[in-house]
Amino acid sequence: MGTLKKMAKKGALISEMGIVKGGGNINWFPGHMAAATRAIRDRLKVSDLVVEVRDARIPLSSANQELQTMLAGKRRVIALNKKDLANPNIMHRWIHHFDSCKQDCLSINAHSKSSVKKLLDLVEYKLKEVISRQPTLIVMVVGVPNVGKSALINSIHQLASIRFPMQGRNKRATVGPLPGVTQDIAGFKIAHQPSIYVLDTPGVLVPSIPDIETGLKLAAAGSVKDSVVGEERIAQYLLAVLNTRGTPLHWRRSMSRETEDNNHLDFEDKPTFSLKDLLPKKNRPPINKSNIHYIEDIVSNVQGALCGTLSEFNGNIEDESELGSLIELQFEALQKALKIPHRASEARTMISKKFLTLFRTGKLGPFILDDVPNDN
Repeated sequence: MGTLKKMAKKGALISEMGIVKGGGNINWFPGHMAAATRAIRDRLKVSDLVVEVRDARIPLSSANQELQTMLAGKRRVIALNKKDLANPNIMHRWIHHFDSCKQDCLSINAHSKSSVKKLLDLVEYKLKEVISRQPTLIVMVVGVPNVGKSALINSIHQLASIRFPMQGRNKRATVGPLPGVTQDIAGFKIAHQPSIYVLDTPGVLVPSIPDIETGLKLAAAGSVKDSVVGEERIAQYLLAVLNTRGTPLHWRRSMSRETEDNNHLDFEDKPTFSLKDLLPKKNRPPINKSNIHYIEDIVSNVQGALCGTLSEFNGNIEDESELGSLIELQFEALQKALKIPHRASEARTMISKKFLTLFRTGKLGPFILDDVPNDN
């Protein structure tokens, strides 16, 4: 197992697998991104502080490398958002890494008021020396698509009416589950005396992502549209990561507990429920208790399928082709676990979409896909 961990850390096996062959560089740079990138660069010059929002599951891969040179010369706070989806046992090592680089960093949940309050406290502290000599301050929020910038802006607005004297009604930023919802730069006044403006920006990627594994991590986290990379390709990548880390084998204990808890719900009582219902949507009625049990059953079935196939696999997981064979077996097991008809023409796509939904909503557990640099 030590060899497997070493290989997973280096990413050598995964980056050489068939899932990255023939794919080339990942390109997703809609027209609005080019204009937005130019506008962000212009506004960075006059910003007093930058909050760079990254996905806590990919603390390095979710950094926009084109902006890093400019950000290095600014007051900056890195906000690792979606900490509820990231492995807390590894997150503290990432915070220590950024601290060692003399970079302010905070893990947050943009939907938690207490979490956002801590971020605002840090922002105020960093602006303390500027507040006394400037009547107007600009805080800019930047990040790649779908890291939660707009959700953070909205939470700041909710807190601003309590913490600061406000002028007029504030508009809320548009929040959506798809990358690229915010398509222009909007300014929001959150306080006066001094006047503090927060600028929300559209998520922008670099025009091309030459590192395939970085592109796959961004796609797995939802920062690149699935249609660009392909759901099946992303699912294959995640399965390769899980297998090389031995993650399915760690699910055994939790699965046995959940099986006992869920046995009281008869199959006939289980509702027709779609995994799409896990994704955020406006005005959604609360999920009832039977639906929660149904989701838990799906998760248990998926974890059991992956655990079983990995446990029974007699091949060499360090071999690229044999790892690929294991993943093929797991697709078959997932098709049964997710109850997808065998003759469905889009079966593999359906499997991949449902598997990705479970991963992205944290139902398979908290993960951090990036390795901490120089972490021994």
